[in-house]
Amino acid sequence: MFLTPVACCILCYLCTNSYAEEVTYPVDDTSGLGRRFDGIGGLSGGGATSVLLQNYPEQQRNEILDYLFKPNFGASLHLLKVEIGGDAQSTEGTEASHMHNSWDENYNRGYEWWLMKEAKRRNPNILLYGLPWAWPGWIGNGTRDPYTDIELPANYIVKWVLGAKKYHNLTIDFIGIWNEQAYDVKYIKLLRKVLDNNSLQHVRIVAADGGWGIVNDINNDSDLAKAIDYIGVHYPGTESVMSAVQTGKQLWSSEDFSTFNDNIGGGCWARLLNQNYVNGRFTGTISWNLIASYYDALPFARNGLMTANSPWSGSYVVNSPIWMSAHTTQFTLPGWKYMSHGSGVGKLKYGGSYVSLVSPDGKDLTIVIETMSHDHSICVRPPLPAYTVAQQNITINLGGNFAKITEVTAWYSQLRFDGKNDTFMQKVDIKVPNGLIHLRLDVDQVVTITTMKVGQKGRYPNPPPSKPFPVPYKEDFEAYEEVSHPNNFAQQVGVFEVRKSEDTQHGNILRQVVLHSPIHWCPNNLVFPINLIGNFNWTDISVSVDVQIGKENGTDGVFLAARVDKGGCQSFYANGVFFYIFPATKMFYLTYDLSRTQLVAKGSISNLQDGWNNLELIVEGYQLRGSVNGQLTFEHAIDKAPLSGFIGIGTSSYGIADFDNLHIFDTNKFTDISYEEHIDETLYFVPKHKP
Repeated sequence: MFLTPVACCILCYLCTNSYAEEVTYPVDDTSGLGRRFDGIGGLSGGGATSVLLQNYPEQQRNEILDYLFKPNFGASLHLLKVEIGGDAQSTEGTEASHMHNSWDENYNRGYEWWLMKEAKRRNPNILLYGLPWAWPGWIGNGTRDPYTDIELPANYIVKWVLGAKKYHNLTIDFIGIWNEQAYDVKYIKLLRKVLDNNSLQHVRIVAADGGWGIVNDINNDSDLAKAIDYIGVHYPGTESVMSAVQTGKQLWSSEDFSTFNDNIGGGCWARLLNQNYVNGRFTGTISWNLIASYYDALPFARNGLMTANSPWSGSYVVNSPIWMSAHTTQFTLPGWKYMSHGSGVGKLKYGGSYVSLVSPDGKDLTIVIETMSHDHSICVRPPLPAYTVAQQNITINLGGNFAKITEVTAWYSQLRFDGKNDTFMQKVDIKVPNGLIHLRLDVDQVVTITTMKVGQKGRYPNPPPSKPFPVPYKEDFEAYEEVSHPNNFAQQVGVFEVRKSEDTQHGNILRQVVLHSPIHWCPNNLVFPINLIGNFNWTDISVSVDVQIGKENGTDGVFLAARVDKGGCQSFYANGVFFYIFPATKMFYLTYDLSRTQLVAKGSISNLQDGWNNLELIVEGYQLRGSVNGQLTFEHAIDKAPLSGFIGIGTSSYGIADFDNLHIFDTNKFTDISYEEHIDETLYFVPKHKP
């Protein structure tokens, strides 16, 4: 039956105006059901993608977490995948390992434990999935290969799973192998054995979080096939390979999306969530990333389901991928079943796709339809072949056990590109006489038809407006627990943890703790630990910090930097203004790059002290000044350094170094005064212009 004129007026997009022939699509379980649905998820990590989230004011932080995880509110995610930190850069930053060294264990490092607990607090049934991107160097016994002794990585991963339960009461459901890197068949078999020997039979293995190569090994090795529960691939473009389908194993797009989260990104995500099953039989899809909670100037800005990268202001944005997720997640659960292709799953004649899912007891049915056009649903990868979508009329013909359904509820989204959106709008209940549902579909729509009497477009008051990173800025690290990651820092190489200083004068300090080069995920050899903070647009800036080289396992040098222009896997190639000191030789180096190939000046430091020293770097226009312990060390004119960038601190090699009392000033806002006035502990300059 077509909707009445009144309902048509209310529903707007579910009207009966004719565009073309009406095409009928059956939803019928008579011939059986398709594969089990495993859920929709988000990935935190894969490069410190949630690093700024924990810093938010409590009110806004809770709101953000509700939009991500609270059932029947926002994205209502079924799965949370997290990085098992490996002390190495893995896209937006470095995630700390629970074992920096073979003799070291700590299960309070980083923010993934916190995030998993917050997700569980909102949804106790959310499923948890851990995957390493990198490995601490000791795993490889001095090599870049984690499989030189397969017992080491197997025990390392199992300790992470056991630690999750012991220290955080978190049950890990899935474990991966090594993100987008080589896998080792013997290692996978041993990992299964070690999990079982530690009463972790419930932990299922997903392999191999990369391409399709693992499929041939599964088909040729029955023991490997028994060890692996799910085949996980990345960015499959909705297509699988027949040999994978024929294994009978559940297929996951275990990392997908990775696209700017404007409405085109929303269209990409909506299309993937349907067509990953329609085209590829993928029963689980996980977005990289969960939330864009890292500095915009780092790689892959705003590639999360939503954006929260201004904790100092409390500002965040609920982007359209949140509501594209809700069309599926709020009306299904893992364990539901897809309908069979041709009987509830398929492509629409005039473009788009539909999937139907049924609850385990057969009582509830959810149908999700998308009509995303090509240019409004392009993902970052892989390339999207040309296709067309047109306005169309369709009829859904409910058969089998669904023929008795007499009423459904419709939810719709219309993605627009004129600054206006209608996303996740609940519509009136639709009567279904004779099992027929008539719909008019426009282009770039998502429509959910469901028997479920749940669903909510969660809302909170508008968050505060975004503001620039605050200056003046001071951090003394006294407000943090040991091994914490301090607010607003974005470690790119190495791991910088809050520790207690051996002397009472400094109290808590920030320590670079990685002693040896890890087994990297990034393709280049990142060898200089660096930690970033601030505003990428900073030009004229003054920064000072106290530094100390570790007496044992110490690095040979430390640096203070401004106008740092790169992060992520390109960190090693960062340009900027880098002020290095080397206490053993009492030398300084001024360079335009992290790798010290663009040497500007060098010389001796006459007043360097044993223990702590204070460094200051002032960058104003094309002039540089650097000081050690209040004494001018160099002045230099800039000729080719970047004009803006982050503040950075770091070391010249892996090894212990301590930092404290970071002070940042924007010199655009202050007058030129003497150095002695500049380091005054009031932390303020004299204004250029009096009020």
